[in-house]
Amino acid sequence: MKKLLAGLLCLSLAGCGFHLRGTADVPFESIYVAGATRGIALDLKRNLQAGTNAKVVDTASEADAILQLTREERKKEILSLTGTGRVREFRLLYRVRIRLHDGKGAEYLPPSDIEISRDVSFNDAELLAKEDEEQLLYRDMQADMVQQIMRRVAAARKPVPRVQ
Repeated sequence: MKKLLAGLLCLSLAGCGFHLRGTADVPFESIYVAGATRGIALDLKRNLQAGTNAKVVDTASEADAILQLTREERKKEILSLTGTGRVREFRLLYRVRIRLHDGKGAEYLPPSDIEISRDVSFNDAELLAKEDEEQLLYRDMQADMVQQIMRRVAAARKPVPRVQ
């Protein structure tokens, strides 16, 4: 009876569709990440090495695809004020513009903006804690941004050659 129950449990787990993420199939064999020495570009380079079947190369000339981060912007906007004119809430914005191309004019992904935002309450009495929270939120937003870019790279399709 125990063996039958264990067998049914294994079959039900196998049928649920769960599987490890593994590597993403991308339509190119090698990729170059422009400016991958720090920040989000370095995170992207590491994630591409670990999460795709493409080889990350050190120069654009030896790559089948080039990933460019043409803009990275962090911004803070005031959402609401107290009756005395002090900030009560603000929004953190993180924008990145990416472009994935083959270096010869064909686009895997055209230039596109990705934006992530987080709303934060503010209290003057907890100024240092709120500054630390802001930095933690920006780091979390950067990690989310890397995952969004990785999904877009994984969904990229081979470009149609331009007719001249």
